[in-house]
Amino acid sequence: MTSRDQAVIHALRSDLAHQIARHVRRNAQTQSAAAKQLAIPQPTLSRIMRGQVEALSLELLLRVAVRAGLPVVLQTGKDPTEAGAYVSGITASRHERPRSLLAEEARMAVNDRDRAMTPGQRLEAQLRHSELITELHRAGSAQLTPRARSRG
Repeated sequence: MTSRDQAVIHALRSDLAHQIARHVRRNAQTQSAAAKQLAIPQPTLSRIMRGQVEALSLELLLRVAVRAGLPVVLQTGKDPTEAGAYVSGITASRHERPRSLLAEEARMAVNDRDRAMTPGQRLEAQLRHSELITELHRAGSAQLTPRARSRG
């Protein structure tokens, strides 16, 4: 396995562990109770909570995320720094907004690019963003069942 492959897998492991740890904290469970619910030993959950993922397989972390019911999205890229995992579809509470390392880095990159844009470029980017959001909204609405649509 190349060092690039190892860096991507480590980034995915770290982000998955971060998302699982947030899930456990959000549910205010003890590690013992959460480990039992996730069908893993408590020491393994403790390693996940501390981000000590070197000895844990990506497959194990994915199984734990699935058991937790987390809608996880994995991303890789041309560069290992583009790799990450984040949870989609979770509504944030008023006090805690779910964040992934990948999403936070993307926000910072957008802010940096925004500062370097001219007003015209900024307007063009905002228009494109609005178009993409509209497309996403339409795609999401098309997948809703008639019953879910009537509730939403």
